[in-house]
Order: sequence, then structure tokens, then C-alpha cells
Amino acid sequence: MPVTDEEDEGSMTLKVGQRVRLAADLRLAGSVTPAEEPPEQTGAFAASVALAAGIEGTVERVDEHHRQQSHEVREYLRLKSLLDDFGHQMPPESRKQLEEQVGALAEQWAAFQRRMLRVTVRVRLDNGFVLDEAPEEAFVSA
Repeated sequence: MPVTDEEDEGSMTLKVGQRVRLAADLRLAGSVTPAEEPPEQTGAFAASVALAAGIEGTVERVDEHHRQQSHEVREYLRLKSLLDDFGHQMPPESRKQLEEQVGALAEQWAAFQRRMLRVTVRVRLDNGFVLDEAPEEAFVSA
């Protein structure tokens, strides 16, 4: 799902076609399988590729990934909805107790909202490498 033009507070939202620069040195490491071997056979080769900060490229795809809600976040939403919908009808002590429960979970809710959305990108670097599912924080505008 593509990212909209809106920016989260304090974070940069990358867009398809945007020129970007790698923000930090990266080292890609893992096992390598020769192209002639079937994918299910793992090769006995290991490889490492280093990409220096400053390498530029173009964003090809932007994906949003919604994070899982914790039990506390789900409970906050449930209690907040209950308070908003029926709080005015509740006895004062019950309403006060519900407000305290909502208040106690407010910090977890705020933390979830700050990290609710994780954005990954596919970037074709000018040197021919393609980084797929890379966190958007790995790049800055070129």
C-alpha cells in the first residue's frame, strides 16, 4: 500500500521516484547459491557485500506495515470507547474508575501510535544493487 503525502511527526516519508542517499554504511552478509543450482539447495558459499553511506538511488516502491496491537493497546481502545460512549450515563465512582484505567493505559497507547507504522522501501541504487524491504530510516533525501 503506497504512502500518502502526509508525514508523521519527525519522520520522513519517501515517495516512489524520489532520489535518496544511503544514510549509513551497510554490510550485507549471508549464504550464496550459484544461479545454476535449484533454490532449495543451499550452497556452501558465504558472501559479504559492503555498501558505503552516500550511495544514491531511486525509490521504486514504498510499503507500509502496521504493527501488531498489544493486549494493553486493545484494552485501552476498548475502555476508551466504553468511556466515550457510556461514560456520561455511569455513576460518578464507576466513571472515575474507568477514567483511571484509561489513564493508566494512555502511555502504552501513545507509544503504539508513535511506532504504529513501519515503512519499508525498495531502492535501486545507482551502482545496480537493489535493496528491497529496507527500512526507510536507512535513507535520506539526495
